[in-house]
Amino acid sequence: MENSILLGLVPLGIYIIFCFTRYGQIVAVSLGILAATLIGGHSLMDVAAGIRGGLGSFLGYIGLIILLGAGLGEVLKRTQVVNDLVSMVTGKLNVNSQKRAFFVVMFCSVVIVSLLGTMAGGNAILAPILIPIVASVRITPNTMGVLFHGAGATGLFLGPFTPPVVALMEFTGLSYPQYLVNAGIPISVIMWIVTFIWAGHVQKVSEGKKHYSEEEVAAAGKVEWTPTATVRRATIVFLVSMISLVGYGIAIEGGSTFVLAIMLGTALLTGFAARLNMTEIVDTIFEGSKRLIWLFFFFVLLDPFVNFMSDAGTFEALATLLKPYVENGGPVAFLAFSTLVGVFGIPGAAVAQAEVINKMFLPLAQSLSIPMTIWVVVLLVGSQMTSFAIPEGDMQGQMGLAQSDDLKAMLCNGWLIVLFTVLYVIARAMMLGTV
Repeated sequence: MENSILLGLVPLGIYIIFCFTRYGQIVAVSLGILAATLIGGHSLMDVAAGIRGGLGSFLGYIGLIILLGAGLGEVLKRTQVVNDLVSMVTGKLNVNSQKRAFFVVMFCSVVIVSLLGTMAGGNAILAPILIPIVASVRITPNTMGVLFHGAGATGLFLGPFTPPVVALMEFTGLSYPQYLVNAGIPISVIMWIVTFIWAGHVQKVSEGKKHYSEEEVAAAGKVEWTPTATVRRATIVFLVSMISLVGYGIAIEGGSTFVLAIMLGTALLTGFAARLNMTEIVDTIFEGSKRLIWLFFFFVLLDPFVNFMSDAGTFEALATLLKPYVENGGPVAFLAFSTLVGVFGIPGAAVAQAEVINKMFLPLAQSLSIPMTIWVVVLLVGSQMTSFAIPEGDMQGQMGLAQSDDLKAMLCNGWLIVLFTVLYVIARAMMLGTV
């Protein structure tokens, strides 16, 4: 019995180990498929059929959403709609103090990331626009790195059609308002508060020691944006079409199925308003998408990997190992444990992490009668907080955009965020027994 349990855990172990190596996630999931295939006794034809099924799976659909999201972001960049949106915000909020600068950076980051569906892409657009503005009030690169990472990530938690939100609503069956009330907004508020307070500490410690270049400080007085009539028209069309389509999608309960219509419709209407022709719009979407094509293939391969792991008994083996601890610890211990396993034990793309956590622990959650309104918090925290606990690509990327080399400040902010979001999970679990 013990040998069969250990054998069932081999594919998952291989996947996790290779995700931490230089070989990357495509190699990790491919080797995981190979191990699960051998253990489960599948043929080469089964593997081919599994990959074909992955193209039509929900995970494959999420991969397509990510590609189109990147394409829409490229359209907004080419038409200069993003620049216009940022100038609207910064023009209304006079940045004359450090605290106000914190707020402007965080607000702009949340808005742009939620619209584009990518933290790296959203903050990459904002960095050259905002840095001269905040440099005028002596905000340091160390502080900007913390602000970009802490605030930018929450844009992914709040946008109605960002990949993580779409995936979590699909896994739990919750509506967008239910997701926001129970997970998206509470977790974001925790992250905003922690980030704002820690950024103030980092600013106090680093001011006078680190600073932006004199050219960037001098550029603050020159940061002016006067959109052309074409750019302003494209911005208005983008806002009206996005708000209208999102509202319509929510009204008809379109869910994840309606996301593609929103992205394609908004990209086309915005492009036409900016006087791009159909060929130029399509080429721009492809230009934005090609950088993330690897992620689409990863999700296509992840679907057969998860299915083969199930056939190999991986999730049953894990449930068997954990069942005695769950029975003794109850819902609070189980929810805390499953969240921490997600944060520290399952690397990879966040949506993939959520899928693996869901497959691993959902049967046990159901046996404990855990409501989906709490389970969605576990999936969100467990899948998204890894980039705050470990100095991986997202953290390093935001440091680079902010021109910061202060990894300690980034990690401290990340660990504080992990601590308080996990405590929120535990608090929700403890409240479960009183309802």
